[in-house]
Amino acid sequence: MAIIIRRESVEPIYQQLARHFRTQIESGQLPPGERLPPTRDLARQLGVGRVSVVHAYAQLREEGLVVAWPGRGTFVAGQRSAVERENAPAWQLTHLWSAGLREMTRLAQQPGVIAFNGGAPPDEFLPVDALRQALNTVLSRDGAAAVTYEEPEGYQPLRQSVAGYVASLGIQCSADDVLITGGTQQALDLVVQTVLSAGDVLVTGNPTYLGILDVARVRRIVPVGVPVGPEGMRLDALESVLRERRPTLVYVTPTYHNPTGTVIPLHRRRQLLALAAQHGALVLEDAVYHELGYHSPPPPPPLKAIDADGVVIHTSGFSKILLPGTRIGYLIASGAVRERLVRLKEAADVCTPGLNQRAMQLYLASGALSGHLQRVRAELRTRCEAACAAAQRYFPQGTRWNEPGGGLYLWVRLPDGGPTAAELYATAIQHGVAYAVGTLFHTDGSGGRHIRLNFAAHPPERIAEGFKRLGAAWHAWQRAFAPAVRRAPIL
Repeated sequence: MAIIIRRESVEPIYQQLARHFRTQIESGQLPPGERLPPTRDLARQLGVGRVSVVHAYAQLREEGLVVAWPGRGTFVAGQRSAVERENAPAWQLTHLWSAGLREMTRLAQQPGVIAFNGGAPPDEFLPVDALRQALNTVLSRDGAAAVTYEEPEGYQPLRQSVAGYVASLGIQCSADDVLITGGTQQALDLVVQTVLSAGDVLVTGNPTYLGILDVARVRRIVPVGVPVGPEGMRLDALESVLRERRPTLVYVTPTYHNPTGTVIPLHRRRQLLALAAQHGALVLEDAVYHELGYHSPPPPPPLKAIDADGVVIHTSGFSKILLPGTRIGYLIASGAVRERLVRLKEAADVCTPGLNQRAMQLYLASGALSGHLQRVRAELRTRCEAACAAAQRYFPQGTRWNEPGGGLYLWVRLPDGGPTAAELYATAIQHGVAYAVGTLFHTDGSGGRHIRLNFAAHPPERIAEGFKRLGAAWHAWQRAFAPAVRRAPIL
């Protein structure tokens, strides 16, 4: 099959494959009922990872161009016009975006696979006993009141506790400025819905948090990426976007950025806020990793703490530092924006579960969070050092990464001349290891040679074994596919 794969293109391989088949189908060269090659066979023929073919076929299915019959294969369903595809409903676009991610996640969950692809802290970090005690105390103390509706803004004592907690980070606010949400993800979604409308621009880093890209796609918002350098979002590029696109919202994770781990220095934070104020944009600050620093010096204060012009909407939560399943997040805003956020929150889910809010408030009031964070930081430092040592030992020559000062992730660039992250993925799964593919975190399909590794998910010995498997997978791919790729007429 004469398929041209341009390996150094910013367009991901799965999109190149989907584009090839789409052209063949729409031109009639692949008629209705024609069977597409099995994913495993096509991947072997082209010297690409099977997951790239799987993702391409999933995209074609979402466009209605092919159908899959279990046990029989994938077949051309018929033609569909470009106009129909451009006007596909939002749910279909979101489903298309997530199809490949779901397949990768499914493969990572196979028995025996050491998975570095997730975004959650490990179970052993979670203070389950403390939560159990807090829940029992709340139920005994409050009875039925603990499981009734709360105010849309959140349980008042919890909002007071959050205001007191962020004061220790330098953020001065009242309980009335705090809105309790169903995790930080809901907080981000509420802000996007409040500030932006379909077709508006959301400025973000490139790469950026996968969840904000999900929100943008669901809400039909246009994400515009600003390159992220060693000191975070590049301000020269940000200024150009602000001037040319005139956006009303800039999303930024200034401390231990996901996925790169970078930290924006204090002077650049001030410059970022000055640019936003100058161009009339709000800044959506995601501070969910701020407390997870484990190397000196400590990070600068959050953007909200130095916000002299009132342009920052601060979001954070307890998913990364305490209990992901309780879904307790918060945002800090004031004035008309806060009022719109409250109305939207009430329409979305009435309120965040009261029992969880009351238990979280009791935990914060106990003062146990400080000691818990000290233990978590110490363990994260141990695991980060183990990850960097294992990467140095097992990853192929030419692999690059920077040791982060905080957070959960190692952002790795694979060597040139070898497989891309998507191509390597199926071989990695066969070797019993999984990771997050870098293109998922980019607004423009770039990052093909990057991978994100959640080293926090495993103890040091498990990290070493997983990285050893990943290095072995890279060399195995080279032995199996590189000679064939060099011989094949593929550009």
